[in-house]
Amino acid sequence: MELGGKTVLVVGGGKSGMAACHYLLSNGCQVILADNKSQEVLLKDKEIAAFVKQGGQLISGNVIPEKVTWELTIVSPGVPLHIPILNMTRAAGVKIIGEIELAYSITDTPFIGVTGTNGKTTTTSMIGHILKECGVSVLVGGNIGKPLVDSVTDFHGDYIVAELSSFQLESCVTFSPRVAVYLNLTPDHLDRHGDMDGYAAAKEKIFAQQKKDDFAVLNLDDEYIKRAAEHICARKFWFSLHLKPENGIYFDEGVLHYMVDGQEKFSFRTEKIFIKGMHNVQNAMAAFLAAAVIGLDPQQIAQAIYSFKGVAHRLEFVTERDGVLFINDSKGTNPASTVQAIYAYDQPMVLLLGGRNKGSDFSELMELIKKRVKQCIIYGEAAGEIKRAADEVGYTSYIMANDFADAVALAKNNASSGDVVMLSPACASWDSFDNFEQRGDKFKELVK
Repeated sequence: MELGGKTVLVVGGGKSGMAACHYLLSNGCQVILADNKSQEVLLKDKEIAAFVKQGGQLISGNVIPEKVTWELTIVSPGVPLHIPILNMTRAAGVKIIGEIELAYSITDTPFIGVTGTNGKTTTTSMIGHILKECGVSVLVGGNIGKPLVDSVTDFHGDYIVAELSSFQLESCVTFSPRVAVYLNLTPDHLDRHGDMDGYAAAKEKIFAQQKKDDFAVLNLDDEYIKRAAEHICARKFWFSLHLKPENGIYFDEGVLHYMVDGQEKFSFRTEKIFIKGMHNVQNAMAAFLAAAVIGLDPQQIAQAIYSFKGVAHRLEFVTERDGVLFINDSKGTNPASTVQAIYAYDQPMVLLLGGRNKGSDFSELMELIKKRVKQCIIYGEAAGEIKRAADEVGYTSYIMANDFADAVALAKNNASSGDVVMLSPACASWDSFDNFEQRGDKFKELVK
């Protein structure tokens, strides 16, 4: 992508937006940053203040310029694609891309992209770990860690492994990963995408530009993904807990079997996988395939999976005190993710639920809670919705907390030896925290 001398509009002053601003300024662009915060608030941010000193311009608040003066637009993932300034940009025929597309355009390194509703961070991290253990030079980024634009220009290794959210994918244009991993699709972000079809369409953009000799790693147990596969031209490798694919990997009585053209090439047991839960067995299968299709040795891949210890905020062990196990699953930001967390443990559970709802229905989750959860501590902006779901299914073992700190204190006080206290809120963190990491860190601080 030729950038030198162009005027570029960046919409959204978060991590991705500011990474794009720095890259563009360093490549001789005239950069305009638009953000709905007031100029006074924006200039209190040291990074944005420095951007202005370096010659960057600001459009603050909800101000709409009289005309389009920019030649390219970079939109941050948290920004909906149909706000007025972007509609104006689109009407003027100016290209709109995201930070992932920008990063892709400035590197020749092949990508392994990972998307899905749940398990993205674990699977992305596991693939990165496998590649490193197998001697492959790898950069891990995207929706996990630093924005890729900050890293790709200085990386000259073998693969980039990128966690990709629906928000990031919907602004991709030419992005074409060598391997695209699609883990699952359950209701999430419906407040942004409108319905499941809109959400699925955003996810499926990961395959849109793939070629016939690229690879798609797909969940054979997911109906949405099986339907999407009809339109994928890349070579398909499937993973399944229940079915035996011609090409892929399947689970049978504690053993994973790797198949190519209907022939078993390798098998290994799941009992040595450190991270708990059948959903993590699925994540391990997807990670195995992503590494296998690029030619890595199956035995080495399996050993690397065994040595992977998990990621922060995803079924993360915090401490054990007086016989009570404390687990941080702050990454559980939707009901389907919390369902997986509940199934990961057989002990009596005290579960913290709450935060900001992203358009989810809590009724199915509450049916499971009624069967398996000893007590719920409900807090946050969505507390009323969660309480209604509990009342509708006849689940009465809940306590309403005043705030997050009160919720953690109540969970500690109501747990007995042999219990698990689990933060898996089924909601976003944005009612009280900047992100799920901040929420998880606060939980660990309060517990310890």
